[in-house]
Amino acid sequence: MVRIVIAGQIAAIFLQTILIPFTIVRADDRNHRYENGDRVNLWVNKVGPYANPQETYPYYSLPYCHPEDGHKTDEADPNAGIAEILAGHSLRLSGHPLFFANDEKSFTECKRTLTQADADSFIKAVKGQWFYQMYLDDLPVWGMVGEENEDEGSAYVYTERRLTIAYNTNRIVEVNMTSQGLEEVKAGKDISFTMAIEWNKSSKSFDKRFERYLDNDFFKHQIHWFSIFNSFMMVIFLCGLVALILIRTLKKDFSKYSREIDEDMESLNAGNAALNEDSGWKQVHGDVFRSPPFLELFSALVGSGWQLFFIMLTVILFAVAGPIHGDVYEERGEVISATIVVYVLSSITAGYYSGAFYRKYAAKSSTAGWQSAMSLTLLFLPTVAASVMSILNCIALYYGTANVIPFMVILKCFAIWIFLSIPLTVVGTLLGRHSGKKTIFPCRVNSIPRSIPDAPWYGQPLFLVPLAGLLPFGSIFIELYYVMTSVWNYKFYHVYGFMLGVFGIMTIVVSMTSIISVYFCLNAENYNWQWTAYFSGSSMSVYVFLYSVYYFSWKTQMNGMLQTSFYFGYSFLMSLSLGLLCGTLGHFSSSKFVRSIFQNVKVD
Repeated sequence: MVRIVIAGQIAAIFLQTILIPFTIVRADDRNHRYENGDRVNLWVNKVGPYANPQETYPYYSLPYCHPEDGHKTDEADPNAGIAEILAGHSLRLSGHPLFFANDEKSFTECKRTLTQADADSFIKAVKGQWFYQMYLDDLPVWGMVGEENEDEGSAYVYTERRLTIAYNTNRIVEVNMTSQGLEEVKAGKDISFTMAIEWNKSSKSFDKRFERYLDNDFFKHQIHWFSIFNSFMMVIFLCGLVALILIRTLKKDFSKYSREIDEDMESLNAGNAALNEDSGWKQVHGDVFRSPPFLELFSALVGSGWQLFFIMLTVILFAVAGPIHGDVYEERGEVISATIVVYVLSSITAGYYSGAFYRKYAAKSSTAGWQSAMSLTLLFLPTVAASVMSILNCIALYYGTANVIPFMVILKCFAIWIFLSIPLTVVGTLLGRHSGKKTIFPCRVNSIPRSIPDAPWYGQPLFLVPLAGLLPFGSIFIELYYVMTSVWNYKFYHVYGFMLGVFGIMTIVVSMTSIISVYFCLNAENYNWQWTAYFSGSSMSVYVFLYSVYYFSWKTQMNGMLQTSFYFGYSFLMSLSLGLLCGTLGHFSSSKFVRSIFQNVKVD
C-alpha cells in the first residue's frame, strides 16, 4: 500500500512538472476563443531596467494599481509550470478585468498619493529606463515606466495607457499599447492612473498573430544567409582538403610500412638481423588501445556528452517542427519545458554510453570502478549546474528580483532528478555494462607501456588542442551572435532551421579537427590520444566563453553585479555544455579513425 501511495505521488509530480508546462494554459485563455462579453485576463509580469534583461522585479514592486476584486498581488499564476518560473516569468492579474469586444473609454484604475518611498521607487525606475511587461491572451506587450527630464533633473511617470486589441471573429490576433499622460513624480502628489480599451475587427489569421514579434529583417537578413552559406562552403572545402591530405598521407604511410616489412623479411631470410627502424604512428600499435587515464571520469564525460548531444538535437528538431505542433516561441518557457523532458528521458542515454565505454577497457567484475563511473555520470553535470544556479538564486534573492526560484520549484526539480533521472541513468549503466562486450581491438595491448619520445612542437597536445578549437568556433560564431542577441536583447529566436544546419556543420568540423589532432599526436608516437581527442573537440568552448566576454563588453550596456553574475553564469553553463558535447564528438570520430587505420596495418 505504501508503495502504491509513493508511486502515485511520484506520478503526480511528473504530471505537474513535466506534462503541464507543455499545455501552459490560463484560467480564461485555455483555447484562445471567446464570446462577446467574456472576461479576458490582463496579466502583469515584471519590471526592470531595459539594459539588464535578467534584472527584473515583480510588477507590483512599483506602486502601480493593485487588484481590487479579491486577487492577491503576492499570488503567482496557479497554472504556471516549472519552465515558466525558471524563465523568470511571474504573472499576476492586473487591477482591472477586460471583456471581449467591449470598448471602454478612459476609466480610472486607481488614485494614489505618492509617499516618499513610492516617489523614490518611480524616480529610480524612470532614471534607470525601466520597462514593464504584460500579457493578454498570451501576447506580450511592453511599456516604459516614464521619462526623465535631464535638464531639470526630474522624473515623469506615464499615467495613461491605451490598449488597442484586434480580433478575428472570436480570437484575439493583435494587442498594442500606447502610454501617455506624463506626471512629475513628487512625494505627496496625487496621481490618477487611467486606462482605455479599444477593440477592432481584423482579417489577420490567428496563426499569423505572432509574426509581428519576429524580427525577420534581423534574422533573415542577407548577411545571415550569406554567412551561413559562406561557412558551409568553407567547411566543405576544408573537409575535402583535410580528407585529401589524410588519405594521401596515410596511403604513403601504408606503402612505406608495407615496403619496410618486405625488406625486413628479405633481410631475415638472408640471415641479416639488421632491421629497419620505423618511426611514426605505427610504432604505438601495442599501446594505442590502452585504457585512458582516469577511466571512470572519462566514461562519465562521454556519457554526459552523448546526453547533451541527444538533448540539443531533439530540442532543435522539436523547434523546427513548430508549424506542426505550435511554434516554441509562442509559449512562455516551452523550450525549457522541452529541454527538461528530454533531459530526463535521455538520462538512460548518459548511463548507457558511460557504462558501455567503461566496459571497453574494464572487467565486468570491477564493482568499485563501475560504481565510481556511474556516480560521476549521475553527479557531474547536475552538480555543476545546480551549484551555479544556487549561487545565482542567492544573488537574485538578495536583490529581491523576479528571477528567484521558489523553494517548491527547487523541490520539484530535485524530485524529478531523484525519482526519474537517477533510476534511468542506473538502468542505462546496467544496460551498457551487461549488453556491451569487451572490445576486441585490432592490435594487442602490450603489458609494459613504451616510453613516449619528445615530440616536435607541432605534435604536442598543448599546441594541437587550442588550434583544433578555432575552426569549429569559426563555423558557429555567426549563429552564436544571433542566439545571444535573442537571449540578451529581447528578440524571439525563430530560425531553428539555421541552427540545425549550423549544428550539423559544427559536428563535421569538430570531428575533422579532432582526427587531425590525433593523427599528429600518434605520428609523434604519443599513444595517449584519447584525452587529446576529447580536449581538441571541447576546446571550442573556451573560444565561446571568450566571445561571450567580448559580447558583454562591446555589444551590450549591461551593468551591475546582478546582471553580470547572471550573464557569466549562463555563459559558463552554455560553454561547459558545448565543451562536453563537442569533446564527445571529437573522441568518437577519433576513435573510429584510430581503429580504422590500425586495422589495415601488418603487425609482426
